[in-house]
Amino acid sequence: MTTLTDRPGSVLLVVDVQRGVMAASVDSERVVATIAVLVQRARAAGVPVVWVQHSSDDLPLGSEAWRYVPELVAAAGEAVVHKTYGDSFEDTDLEDVLAARGAGRLVVAGAQSDACIRSTLHGAFTRGYDVTLVTDAHTTEDLSAWGAPPPQQVVAHTNLYWGFQRAPGRTAAAVPSDEVDLAGTRD
Repeated sequence: MTTLTDRPGSVLLVVDVQRGVMAASVDSERVVATIAVLVQRARAAGVPVVWVQHSSDDLPLGSEAWRYVPELVAAAGEAVVHKTYGDSFEDTDLEDVLAARGAGRLVVAGAQSDACIRSTLHGAFTRGYDVTLVTDAHTTEDLSAWGAPPPQQVVAHTNLYWGFQRAPGRTAAAVPSDEVDLAGTRD
């Protein structure tokens, strides 16, 4: 029910599953494996996969830390969006990539739950997209030494929070990977 009426399609958006990010994230092996299954399912269903890749002082462009984890490789023809801000739409070509694919609905997975995932979810939602967060396919690092809750609580809170988002003409959902309808006919 996106407000982008000329875009009935869905996209699997894989955000920042990069070596440096995942090395610091909790439960990263399980999350990567879950995302890998989602990517396989999306490809099999003909749902486009769009990859987002962050660069910063901690993730210098082209560095080993900046590269995607080896378990997840973009296939020929799959878009890779490069960003420098938390919101994957901010100062990137993501909007054009999604428009070219007719996507009005995003299924979101990746890292970090309390930063780029949350920012991208909100960015998409405020731009008129329907957005589904895959509850068992995102993670974050432990920032409790700086006052953040433990990472498992961050993930749980992100799932809870996103499951209750509402806005006119748009839908939001928080759904486990085995219940995600990638094509968007249910959720």
